Amino acid sequence: MQRRHRHERDADARGGLKLAASLLISGVAGVFIARNFFETDKKIQHLIDPTYSVGDPSFCRTVSHLLGPPLIAGNTVETLENGRQIFPAMLDAIAGAQRTITFENFVFAEGKVSTRFARALAERARAGVKVHFLQDAMGCNCLHGEEMAMMKRAGVQVEIFRYMKLTRFNQRTHRKILVIDGRVGFTGGVGISDDWDGDADAPTRWRDTHYRLEGPVVAQLQQAFMDNWMETRAVVLHGDDYFPALKPAGETTCQVFKSSASDGGENARLMVLLSIAAARRSIHIGNAYFIPDDLTIQTLVAARRRGVEIEVVVPGPLIDEKLARMVSVSRWGPLLRAGVRIYEYGPALYHCKYMVVDGCWSSVGSTNLDNRSLRLNAEANLNVHDTGFAEEHERLFAKDRAASREITLKAWRHRPMREKVWGLLGSVLRTQM
Repeated sequence: MQRRHRHERDADARGGLKLAASLLISGVAGVFIARNFFETDKKIQHLIDPTYSVGDPSFCRTVSHLLGPPLIAGNTVETLENGRQIFPAMLDAIAGAQRTITFENFVFAEGKVSTRFARALAERARAGVKVHFLQDAMGCNCLHGEEMAMMKRAGVQVEIFRYMKLTRFNQRTHRKILVIDGRVGFTGGVGISDDWDGDADAPTRWRDTHYRLEGPVVAQLQQAFMDNWMETRAVVLHGDDYFPALKPAGETTCQVFKSSASDGGENARLMVLLSIAAARRSIHIGNAYFIPDDLTIQTLVAARRRGVEIEVVVPGPLIDEKLARMVSVSRWGPLLRAGVRIYEYGPALYHCKYMVVDGCWSSVGSTNLDNRSLRLNAEANLNVHDTGFAEEHERLFAKDRAASREITLKAWRHRPMREKVWGLLGSVLRTQM
């Protein structure tokens, strides 16, 4: 009898442990799904209706205060196109570093380009330069490869962003930031990969833009790097090595602003909505992943009703994310009916991320016009209030448009049924794209 009671007690204990383990696993799974795949923060849901245009001082004051660091004068911004221009400029700057290098990156893929960057960073670390490299976990296919090992052996401080953080793995750093000695900065859309090498002269190469900065705005770019470095390594980098006194280096007025889910995730989206709402003449957008949410579509349609000319260049069939393209296309109906002109780029993969408004206001950088960039990822963009910079990007847009095919409302309506079905089904996952 005692033996039977003991057996029952043991069985009850085992059952209790199984129940507790099941509840624990369910709880962990629930937290994992909720933290990574459901939005909990409130977001802007109503049209913004400014009484000013992007050319007015009121607009400059508004974006200075709402988006964080202010628009600041005295800078030079050099536009670099494709890997042929981008990689040599970045590597030359790294080779000339004397005190510090801070580098935050998304795509770092095994190959010739990543090896060149790893060697350049390792050489500077061996020379006594303090080198800090922050790499996103999801964007790297060689976390344990020779490139990473080489840099670590040389003394580069390598950190992996959100590596093995299950409750936040879906919130990535998509920022592309390189700062040399606190004086020269680079930002834009390029990935450290052979796929960006060359001049977008093959279907497997990316068409992209990147930017070299000098002047006071470089300190804002440095601060954007520090934001995620402190989160990842919990170390403050400070002083003249990182934030030297910066004299005016040109005549361009600009601003580096950052956004991330931990900041509420609305900075990038607010910037887009404000820029479109304050447009009075024209909006030209080149964007790699154009999946606008309902309010962005409403804001673009309202701009068309005010008479604003709107044109958008997006990737064509040459794209790495086929489903994302079909979901994007499924969103175009209201835009095409309103008179927005949409073009699909043809010669190469398209990775540009720029917007030009009224020939004087431009936003360039890492931000796509999709929910992932506007709500989930850590992003950094350069906003430029300068007619010369805007005119340069109007020319870039015209060149991209000339290499594209316009999608009319009739063509959109008659696209293959397979694309319509996949676009509709894929829209269920739109918050993750």
